Amino acid sequence: MEKEKEKEKRTAGLPLTVLALGATSFFTDVASEAVFPLLPGFLALLGAGPTFLGLLEGVADAVSALLKYLAGARSDETGHKKGLVLFGYGLATVVRPLLALATSPFHVLAIRATDRIGKGLRSAPRDALLAGAVDPKDSGRAFGFHRAMDHAGAVVGPFLATALLVFGVSVRTVFALTLVPGLLAVASLFLVKEPPPAAAPPPTAAGSDAPLPARLKRLLGLLFLFALANSSDAFLLLRARELGTPETWLPALWLLLHLSKMWWSARGGAWSDTMPRHRLVLAGWAVYAVSYALLAAAWQSWQVWVVLVAYGAFAGLTEPVEKAMVKDLAPAAARGRAFGLYHGLLGAAAIPAGLLTGALWQTFGAPAALLTGAGVAAVAAAGLVAWVRAPRPA
Repeated sequence: MEKEKEKEKRTAGLPLTVLALGATSFFTDVASEAVFPLLPGFLALLGAGPTFLGLLEGVADAVSALLKYLAGARSDETGHKKGLVLFGYGLATVVRPLLALATSPFHVLAIRATDRIGKGLRSAPRDALLAGAVDPKDSGRAFGFHRAMDHAGAVVGPFLATALLVFGVSVRTVFALTLVPGLLAVASLFLVKEPPPAAAPPPTAAGSDAPLPARLKRLLGLLFLFALANSSDAFLLLRARELGTPETWLPALWLLLHLSKMWWSARGGAWSDTMPRHRLVLAGWAVYAVSYALLAAAWQSWQVWVVLVAYGAFAGLTEPVEKAMVKDLAPAAARGRAFGLYHGLLGAAAIPAGLLTGALWQTFGAPAALLTGAGVAAVAAAGLVAWVRAPRPA
């Protein structure tokens, strides 16, 4: 009888807050991923080259990484997380369509940086809301659902943009139309429930002013180390292009990759609620290392398609599971700060990771860059094994 009750609890629907935040991420990614593939060509029309594109994304990532930690810490201090989440999504919704009015590369830079400010303000408080909305036994499932919705938006966004362009809609009009999914994203947030400040845990030694647990800090250090190997997936598309995949097929390959990520994210998060989470992260890092090694050795374009379908498992076995591990280790009153540090470190690692991969790729070729990524992933995996075996505080 107890087992049946437990089964009913484990298969029950997710709380409305989790569903609403999933819908918000879906609509936001529809808008942002409709824009992202069009930016390089749009900047070229405005007279900017690859160097400016690198500056654009570097500034955007740096701004976002800094704000993620600050916003997470602020949400712990005030006890109000939904306000920051609403402002962050609302800011991105308002500024993104302004790309339709851009007449110089610096207009695009300002809009993109402001968009990332919104992402920086919302990411950590949003994950703290997700963590507080579910029972610990359902943390992985909640984060897995959220990441699956995120990847679903990344599938729909480019598809809609391509369809609009095929039917003769201009690029600037596509940018303007992103206001529609952006407004739907903001509207979904009004279904999110946040406990009143009085219900928040009182400040204690384990509260928002205390240092985060040492074990959590060591885990975040390992995640940062792995992130140094995890450069942009755009390099995977570059590898496909080098091996002969036609330019017109690259969007289809991108959609296939996100479909795989979506499928695995839902399952990886749920699995982490029924088994030790670190095992799934190790499995995901192994998928990453093997995939990069296979891409380094590939000699035909069809091999890239096969590898990338399997590579999607890496995202599903790590992204939601890592967040669930952060929730497990962070004090409830400091979750905003913990998720802020998590997002901030991964965002900060994105810049050196991209520079390292790009430099190795340009100097020594794709196999050297890809095998270096696989090697760093293996070192991080060894560190995670040592982290699991290390003595734990009482």
